[in-house]
Amino acid sequence: MALGTATVPYELRFDAGRICLDLLATTHPAERLDAVGPLRAWIGGSGLVPPGTPLGHADVSWLAGFRELRGCIGRLVRTANPAHSPPYERALVRLNEVAARAAPPVPRAVRGEDGTLVRELAQAPGCAGLLALVARDAVELLTDPVARAAVRECEGDNCPIVYLDTSRGRRRRWCSSEVCGNRERVARHRRRAALAQA
Repeated sequence: MALGTATVPYELRFDAGRICLDLLATTHPAERLDAVGPLRAWIGGSGLVPPGTPLGHADVSWLAGFRELRGCIGRLVRTANPAHSPPYERALVRLNEVAARAAPPVPRAVRGEDGTLVRELAQAPGCAGLLALVARDAVELLTDPVARAAVRECEGDNCPIVYLDTSRGRRRRWCSSEVCGNRERVARHRRRAALAQA
């Protein structure tokens, strides 16, 4: 994406390092899950289902479920001091309910057209099962002290993206070097150029 161009409303990102954090990224810079089509694209792009899995049965009720779970995950990941916080506790209870509510889709290995083994689902995925996968990913993140310590919020201007910092030395500052990192470098260059002209 060229610097200074608007982000296409349906553009989805999958670079946060965890599926649950990729779900959080669907709110920036605007609501990405504003219709069933983008939700289907997110489900496929996130790897929750194998490529080509039909999702025609997904409907608007799925949007409500994914948005609600996204809100819970956001509260749990972003709350610095959760002690005695009723909203945090409600989000935690809801996350655990969603994680336990349904069995995730069952994968199976089948022969592809070229004879190699490929993954497909034993049956069409349901919303509850997919939500359970995302919720369980969040539970794993929140309960793993090493992963939890690597959760960062982008330092870019007005960027609320939360990501898992797996960089060497844990010094990653931006959700994306190409997006927010590039903006910061351009801004720094402009500040130096302005100082040089003054």
